[in-house]
Amino acid sequence: MTTTDSRPTLRFEDPESQALYGAIYPAALENLLVTNTVRFGDVHSRSGLMDPAVGMVRAGGGYEQPWTRDATINSWNATSLLAPALAANTLWAVVEKDAAGKLRVQQDSQQWDQVVWTVGAWHHYLVTGDRNFLQTAYDVVTNTLALREQAAVFGPDARYGLFTGPSFFNDGVSGFPAPTADEGESRGSESTSYPDVVSAMYLSTNALYYAAYSRAAEMADTLGRPADGHRAKAVAIRQAVNEHFWNPRTGSYNYQLTADGSPGAYQEGTGLAFALLFGIADGAQASALISNAHRMRWGMPDTYPQWDRYSSAEPGRHNAIVWPLVQGLWAKGLARHGEVEGFATETRLLAELVRDSGGFWEIYDGNSGAVEGGYQGATGVLKRRWDSEPDQTWSATAFIDMMHTGLFGMVFDDRGLTFAPALPSGWGDVTLSGLRYRDAGLTMTLRGAGKVIRSFELDGSPCGEFGIPASLHGDHTIEITLDT
Repeated sequence: MTTTDSRPTLRFEDPESQALYGAIYPAALENLLVTNTVRFGDVHSRSGLMDPAVGMVRAGGGYEQPWTRDATINSWNATSLLAPALAANTLWAVVEKDAAGKLRVQQDSQQWDQVVWTVGAWHHYLVTGDRNFLQTAYDVVTNTLALREQAAVFGPDARYGLFTGPSFFNDGVSGFPAPTADEGESRGSESTSYPDVVSAMYLSTNALYYAAYSRAAEMADTLGRPADGHRAKAVAIRQAVNEHFWNPRTGSYNYQLTADGSPGAYQEGTGLAFALLFGIADGAQASALISNAHRMRWGMPDTYPQWDRYSSAEPGRHNAIVWPLVQGLWAKGLARHGEVEGFATETRLLAELVRDSGGFWEIYDGNSGAVEGGYQGATGVLKRRWDSEPDQTWSATAFIDMMHTGLFGMVFDDRGLTFAPALPSGWGDVTLSGLRYRDAGLTMTLRGAGKVIRSFELDGSPCGEFGIPASLHGDHTIEITLDT
């Protein structure tokens, strides 16, 4: 199934940059808009909101479902901008009605971080300006937050002001250190089979709750609806995250806090990325965690260091291994904080992984760069090497987002689209043509290198706003000249 949305083109003046980044960009678009755009069935239309003339985005070649996390990340990374109707359908595909007909994010077996949907829904509105979507999305968000606040499992722990449950997308036990998971993973591969994981609190999940409450408050303000204390709850969670996860000794955030208050001074890639992206880290904390973050040879790992029960030869599926999903979020956070060199490195590594493996795989070995699914069980009958699935959608949209949010520095708000580019030295001038933003068609060129905007021209005329209004119509050119 294909989408009718037109595709932008990316062109680097430097031949080497074009051969690497310029060649991978259209492959990523093909992955999202053709390979993984599929028809949907009754199981996906439980919300009653999906357009039957439009498909949805599945999670990838090995996963026919959109899944809550994947639907959100893919919409946030790329789909809402490139194919708004497809993104809306994909977000609605993971929404259902309760017995009373109230809309909520689907209540599957992995409910702990379902509030990530709020981030994607708010971003979708900022990109599209679709107030009808926002009206309904706000109902989904408030109903879902209420469910999580009242939950006995994957709910709040009043002692710490944080939410319990596994870390973002780490549904396998390999993402958690002993003794939370014993050396033999005796309860199976699912992280939710381990009471210590269920009752513990993790950086990424609580960062998402902060973001969800913050976005819910912005939704309420935009719609003129009651805010239900969302902003105050967001402030309280940010304070709790900084109180219980920030580690002055390491100059970074811890990964976990167990129910008995014991800290876990490990590193979580998505947790650190969210701390940067959502503004949980202040300026000094952001600089420190960026400086102190550990990267593997092929990029930012999921969790680190390697747990004792795994090894370089047999890595954990969620431990000391590279997911392009994580690389993309980390690169987005680096670019947002003006870390051009770090952004360049992570983007180059993902581009080389894709080029050398011949596709957008789910997971790669962090040391060798080989396609690697990793292990969940470390011993006994559970021990087996899992597959790294092909055509993984959020691997492709991670790269698209590196170009849009990182390289071109696109920032969306209710007023319009602004730019804070990060053009690495040596990449050469670059043009992104044929990009649709609301009712405008854009051709954008970056010249020079660095992150400091020396000049910004809209249709050949200097513009001091470094952006365009949401009301812009028709075709326009933007030329940005940068300096270090």
